[in-house]
Amino acid sequence: MKKTYQVAGHRFALTMPDRLPVWGMMQNYEPFLTEDSDDCVFEAFYIDLMPDTSAKQVVYKGTPTEGFSQYHLYTLNDGWMIEMSEPGTERILASILCNQQFTQAHFHIVEDIVYCVNNIMMMMFTFATARKSTLLVHASVTMHQGKGYLFFGKSGTGKSTHSQLWIKNIEGCELLNDDNPALRIEDDSVVRVYGTPWSGKTPCYRNLVVPVGALVDLHQAKQNTIRRQTLFEAYTSLFVSYSGYRFIKEHADGFHATTQAIVSRVPCYSLNCLPDADAAWLCHNTIVSE
Repeated sequence: MKKTYQVAGHRFALTMPDRLPVWGMMQNYEPFLTEDSDDCVFEAFYIDLMPDTSAKQVVYKGTPTEGFSQYHLYTLNDGWMIEMSEPGTERILASILCNQQFTQAHFHIVEDIVYCVNNIMMMMFTFATARKSTLLVHASVTMHQGKGYLFFGKSGTGKSTHSQLWIKNIEGCELLNDDNPALRIEDDSVVRVYGTPWSGKTPCYRNLVVPVGALVDLHQAKQNTIRRQTLFEAYTSLFVSYSGYRFIKEHADGFHATTQAIVSRVPCYSLNCLPDADAAWLCHNTIVSE
């Protein structure tokens, strides 16, 4: 079975055998279903067996970290090979063979198929759109008055909490995505944020798009304060918040150009905050009014 999806204006296709039960567990992709097309940014194919990969050469090996999958990148023949390990261990859950441009992938999954398919699709989307003015970012996005406001920060900073504080206290706010929205600069030079099939632990899979109102880098603090970031600060905040391999030159060049363009077009702020309504109001009144 083949299905085609569209996220942030980019189409991609997934082909897997009908017999796989994972098809019945991919409700998060249903809002993004679209007609088949020849202009997909990538196509991914499930394979039952991996070919001989003994000629692979290491490019990058991740370090096991509790709670996070690690990805090992290799060159293989004229393309790439990626191994995805179980969070906190070296046990391989899935292997992916990609062409040089990351426009085609053939993947084999050992176990935890739903988890692996989601991660493979996110990864391929990031690679395939690296030079298409698109970033898949780790942020929570709240919509208000037709614009999207993105809240960044280290894991545990309170991105989801701050979004919920807006929604609970400020009339007319809605959640667009709680973990992996896509930013894209359109042909009209407007930066827009898109919902995606990937939203972390919060099931929020909305096929919606709005212009970006502001980017906000969150920091836990004992009092609420906010200030406008310099361009360098804004670049740094966004740089550490998106997915992708920076050591593949073509990708790094694309990420750099997109990041630079975004922070030059969108106001960016640093918010020191408590997890309270006052922080939401301070943030809202500052970034919405400017």
